Amino acid sequence: MGMGRLIAGVIAGIATAMPASAEQPCTGTPVQGGTVAAVQDGRTLTLADGREVRLAGIEAPADGDVLRTLVEGQPLRLTGTGEDRYGRLVAYVFRSADTEPVQLALLAAGQARVSARIGAKSCADALLAAELGARKAGLGRWADPNFAPLSSQNLTMISAARGHFALIQGRVLSVRESGATIYVNFGRRWTRDFSVIIPKRARGSFAAAGIDIKTLEHRRIRVRGIVEQRSGPIVQAIAPEQIELID
Repeated sequence: MGMGRLIAGVIAGIATAMPASAEQPCTGTPVQGGTVAAVQDGRTLTLADGREVRLAGIEAPADGDVLRTLVEGQPLRLTGTGEDRYGRLVAYVFRSADTEPVQLALLAAGQARVSARIGAKSCADALLAAELGARKAGLGRWADPNFAPLSSQNLTMISAARGHFALIQGRVLSVRESGATIYVNFGRRWTRDFSVIIPKRARGSFAAAGIDIKTLEHRRIRVRGIVEQRSGPIVQAIAPEQIELID
């Protein structure tokens, strides 16, 4: 079975699994649709009218073959969430006959990962659930060990990911506060070990999402975001969907 047909089957399966009355959780402002003229990479499209569209909510490998097979030449419906700094429309993308966005199908088939900031909790939950199912089943890219979440103790691999999006998981050693910042530490040496940095002003949004930052100590968590290098490697977590509780 070709990858496009496989993902089309995934879309159909997702739609069937949802109650008939269920609202699509990942939406935006309806904007003019269009036909895909070209696929630039794993999450960027060019429409026949020249507009460029960035798929909202996902990070995907640069290789756009899977997306190309799925949407090239297809008419699409779009719900926009805004524009990125390059002027591209950021949107959830629907093939004309589908009720679920292409993003959800790519995640469920193991061809993408959920990005760091989604916004709506219902959408984040749906996308994360699709990603988790594919990861547990070893589907698509998840069959490649290099696509797997990094261990919080593997400082070599984390440092190599500097400037790139990554999933990192492990057990939290301590949670500390200093000034306007909360530090979620995975090691004793803050000048070397991995940490997650959360601004105190974001505490309320995490609490509203069911994450009490103070109670993360000694728990296993998974964090997603861009790896930066401060004294040691860090990921800044501003949105609650960046942190998942493993146990």
